[in-house]
Amino acid sequence: MKIPEFRNQVSLALAITLLTVSVASLPLAARAAQQHQNPAPPPSDHTQHNHGGFMQDGMHHAAAKGIKLEQQVDTANHTVTLREGPITLPANTSHMMMPQPPDVFWSIPLDAFLLSYTPRLVDANGNVVPGTVLHHTAFWNTDRSDFLCPNKEEHIFGAGSELTNWMEIPGYGYRVQKGDKIRIETMVHNPTATNYDKVYLEVKIPYADSAASTKSIYPTWMDVQSCANSGYDLHAGKNENVGTVTVKYNGILLGVGGHMHDYAKQIVLEDATRKETVATLNANVDEKGQLVSMPVVTFFDRGGYKFAAGDQLRITATYDNVTGKPLPAGAMGIVVGYFLPADDSGMSALRRKPKPTTRQVAATHE
Repeated sequence: MKIPEFRNQVSLALAITLLTVSVASLPLAARAAQQHQNPAPPPSDHTQHNHGGFMQDGMHHAAAKGIKLEQQVDTANHTVTLREGPITLPANTSHMMMPQPPDVFWSIPLDAFLLSYTPRLVDANGNVVPGTVLHHTAFWNTDRSDFLCPNKEEHIFGAGSELTNWMEIPGYGYRVQKGDKIRIETMVHNPTATNYDKVYLEVKIPYADSAASTKSIYPTWMDVQSCANSGYDLHAGKNENVGTVTVKYNGILLGVGGHMHDYAKQIVLEDATRKETVATLNANVDEKGQLVSMPVVTFFDRGGYKFAAGDQLRITATYDNVTGKPLPAGAMGIVVGYFLPADDSGMSALRRKPKPTTRQVAATHE
């Protein structure tokens, strides 16, 4: 790998990649193919929905009905656009009280490299809906294990109310195979005084053909909850939580951003093995403590931050909950980055053995 060439290609792109606000999206070509993806089967009582993985284990919500996932594949422009909904959002409703979309599954339509992700919220007429009603969305590759937490599916993309736009890094992408199942877990709320009816989450994903000269990078989620579920409770006042994960492969970290919630103060990533601070990310919040953005730190001046197999990483998340009351599942603390392994062939061990499926995942309509 030629670090100087790599640095010139991506230093500007990644500096605005990991956590940049964007609601832009381009229309698809008229010849785009459309596919409908089925949601995961609801629990047996058809009234409750349990979020695992990204959220706190055991959290139950009423399940929103009628949620579908559609995809449009624009082969001329090498772009997939996903559309999940419709979702009804009554005013002044917390995520604990809001009926939540069941998990839906996106079946990858071709062998490719996914290059970037641009999310936005719209109504049935295509009007933009404020991102503040999105609590979070998370994309998980069910056919691969996370390289830091093998007990989890590979977490490939996430966004919160800031509508994170992950822009393209020229020459690099996330490798997928046709038929891979991406589980999409979305949680919504509506802290505003406006009712929103028939809201859709749209995510535009450019791709490169698998034969392209693209190098594989791996989304890296270093979580204050270690390898457990990411959501946790906030008590009133200052909260400081610490977690650790262990790197299992040699390689470099290209840069990092952060994912936190309202009343966030700071998240710090340290290499505890080397006793070094990798990055300190101070949250940008408004006068009410609502999260506006998180900063990005890149490591191009040093050719990437080198990780060695066995390095233990420590993540410390600090909040100041000024509401004076506990906030159940009110926090997350995740440092998000891209990892470039020294030997990509070793990452093949992350692919999970196929499991038999009994449900239809996609139907194609020309």
